[in-house]
Amino acid sequence: MEKLSHLNSSGESKMVDISGKEKTLRIAVAEGTLIAGKDIMEVIRSGGVPKGNIYEVARIAGIMAAKQTSNLIPLCHPLPVDSIKIEFEPGDSTIRIKSTVSVTAKTGVEMEALTAVSVAALTLYDMLKALSKSMRIEGIRLLEKSGGKSGDYNVPIKNMKD
Repeated sequence: MEKLSHLNSSGESKMVDISGKEKTLRIAVAEGTLIAGKDIMEVIRSGGVPKGNIYEVARIAGIMAAKQTSNLIPLCHPLPVDSIKIEFEPGDSTIRIKSTVSVTAKTGVEMEALTAVSVAALTLYDMLKALSKSMRIEGIRLLEKSGGKSGDYNVPIKNMKD
């Protein structure tokens, strides 16, 4: 097993020292799904959501959350994020949320991408909860990342949704 990087020799928590790393372009893509149900998706498509444009509010929430990741997750480095893109893919009964985050820094942006998706999904839930409390948020995961010492990662095709 690889040595844990967030513990010192005494077993105490520590922030990983990235001072010796070089800045490189790093990109991470994450996704998650809000399972809303066909009835709720019909209300969304018809423009009948009482709280307004759910996608734009969730997009802004996701962007804001990505920028605040180091304030939310202990030991996460604050990053000067270069770009955050949040996309929504409505289906028959679901909304797929996808974030792409990039930075030129000494550490990656996986946590920022995952945080963006999580908060965007929670915002959609919040804006729709008056219509249904039985919605679920599922499948929040890293799809791909590039840059950095550990190299590129892409989720194996067999694990992706159809």
